[in-house]
Amino acid sequence: MDIHDIVSDGPVIPVLQFDTVAQGENVAKALLAGGVRVLEITLRTPAAMAVIKHVAGLSNELIVGVGTLTRPEEMAQAVAAGARFGVSPGFTPALGAAAKAAGLPLLPGVATPSEILEAMAAGYETVKFFPAEPSGGVPMLKALKGPFGNIRFCPTGGISAESAPSYLALANVVCVGGSWLTPKPLVDAGDWAAITRLAKAASVLPRG
Repeated sequence: MDIHDIVSDGPVIPVLQFDTVAQGENVAKALLAGGVRVLEITLRTPAAMAVIKHVAGLSNELIVGVGTLTRPEEMAQAVAAGARFGVSPGFTPALGAAAKAAGLPLLPGVATPSEILEAMAAGYETVKFFPAEPSGGVPMLKALKGPFGNIRFCPTGGISAESAPSYLALANVVCVGGSWLTPKPLVDAGDWAAITRLAKAASVLPRG
C-alpha cells in the first residue's frame, strides 16, 4: 500500500501516545472494535517503539504507523518495529530519502506553499498539514487548493470532533488526524468501551 491508500482507509487517523505496552494494546483493540484500523503511534514516550512492535503484531487488520519521525535513522527503526507507514511533523529531502531507502511509506508534514513544493519535488502528493489550526485551518486549505489541485492533505493539530466535519468536507482533504478519540481521562480510567464509541462515530464521518 502506498501512503495515499493507507490514509484513505478511514476519515480519521487517531494520533496516539502511550506510556505502557498494555495501554497501547487496550486502546488499539478498542479503536479496531470501533472500525478504526489505521493508527499513528507517536515517538513521544520512552515506551513508544516497544508499543509499536507489540500493537503491530496484534491483528492483520491494524495498520500501525509511527509518528513524530524527525531523524533519518528513525525510518529503519520504525520498519524494524513493524510499522507500515511513517508520519513526520515537517519534511527534509534527507527524511524522504531515508523513508524510501527503508521502504516506509511516509506522510510528510507541511505548513506552507514552499514546504508543499519541496515535498512535491521529492515525489509526494499526499501530505500532512500541520499544525492545522494554528496554520490557518479550513480557510488555508481552501486557498491551497488552487495552486496545488493535485495535492491531498491530512490536516492534524488542534482538530476536534466538532471541527473535523468542516475539514473532511473539503475536496483536497483525504482524512484528518486527531487525539480526541482517546482522551487521557478515558485511557487512564480504562474505559475502552467509551473509546470504541468515539471510534465508531469517527469512522462514519462523511468525506467531501
